[in-house]
Amino acid sequence: MNNKIKVALIGYGKMGKEIEALCKDSEIFEIVSISYKNVSDKLDIKGISKADVAIDFTSKDVVLKNIQEVSKLGVNMVVGTTGWSDSLDEVKKIIEKNKIGFIYSPNFSVGVNIFFKMMDNAIKLFAKLPEYDAYGLEIHHKAKKDSPSGTALKIASKIKGLNFTSIRAGRNPGFHEVVFDSEADGITLSHQAYNRVGFAKGALMAAEFIKNKKGVYSFEDIL
Repeated sequence: MNNKIKVALIGYGKMGKEIEALCKDSEIFEIVSISYKNVSDKLDIKGISKADVAIDFTSKDVVLKNIQEVSKLGVNMVVGTTGWSDSLDEVKKIIEKNKIGFIYSPNFSVGVNIFFKMMDNAIKLFAKLPEYDAYGLEIHHKAKKDSPSGTALKIASKIKGLNFTSIRAGRNPGFHEVVFDSEADGITLSHQAYNRVGFAKGALMAAEFIKNKKGVYSFEDIL
């Protein structure tokens, strides 16, 4: 009997292909549907309806429509697409109406989410030390469309007045750094992704987490 978690991939870019590669050798997951495998493709409604979880890595132009359509099918979702956070309240209403489970994050890297928790602790400490100013830097490959990244925006939301510099060049899969600087010294927290494997593993971890749940979660709820 096949007890694998059935995954529908929505989006077949670099992240979609990385997730597919991990699932091929997995004893836990199997791919049952791929939407947008070609540019002209649409949502594979029939295939998605057979899935336990749909994983969306598409674009801000289609992600809200995807959420609406998939939630109507009663299929739980993992969404790693960025650029839609202003519509979170609307999405929560859709999820509640259709009674599905939904987990999202601007970054599904386990390491980045540990970085977030380290950042939270640092912010509490530096809140007592006004002599320290904070600034940030993020670097991504030249093909990344959103700037600043969703991860950078999340970090900036935690620190009032944080200035973030974004660079789009080369092939870097993702670098984020925050410096707490004073006249006496500086302290740096940073995360460097070496490839997309960590992001794909995190997305599958999220899929396993959300499979039998209802409601809205962020990836930080897992750790």
